[in-house]
Amino acid sequence: MSPLDWVTVLVVLLVGLAWYLSYSAARLDRLHARVEATSAALDAQLVRRAESTIELANTGRLDAASGLILAAAAVESLGTSEGDADRESVESNLSDALALALPPEVLRGLRATDDQINEALARVAASGTRVQLARRFHNDAVVDVRRIRRKTFVRWFRLAGHADLPATIEFDDELPSGLRP
Repeated sequence: MSPLDWVTVLVVLLVGLAWYLSYSAARLDRLHARVEATSAALDAQLVRRAESTIELANTGRLDAASGLILAAAAVESLGTSEGDADRESVESNLSDALALALPPEVLRGLRATDDQINEALARVAASGTRVQLARRFHNDAVVDVRRIRRKTFVRWFRLAGHADLPATIEFDDELPSGLRP
């Protein structure tokens, strides 16, 4: 091979490497943006779940203790924000309060009363389902970012910049058995 051939091969390799690094950096940036978007969506769904739980507690159809438990857990949930360290435990507490206040036998009795309580129960069930989906989407996005950031070229060339490594969000988001679709 002549020196010109070596230079051509080297230039092609460098251009290929530059393209790969640029592509990887752009992909990583898009994935980080997706994590931020799914985090915001999850936060919005958690607020909706807490609000629908407060509406249910305020219907006056629940016994006083159950209404108080639900309202207290929902207000605590509304009082936390996205970055709070105890957000996961607060959201688990709301799920536990829903399960405690709405066992299947209570749900059967409530559904027989009127349409207002059925609408409130439907809003709680729908918001709970949306929380489950939003948390799953967020955790999937986080797993994708972590998978890309583990690649050797991403670490060597610091393609993630100074972005924090995102973390999955884990809490009990199970709906009471009588509210599951």
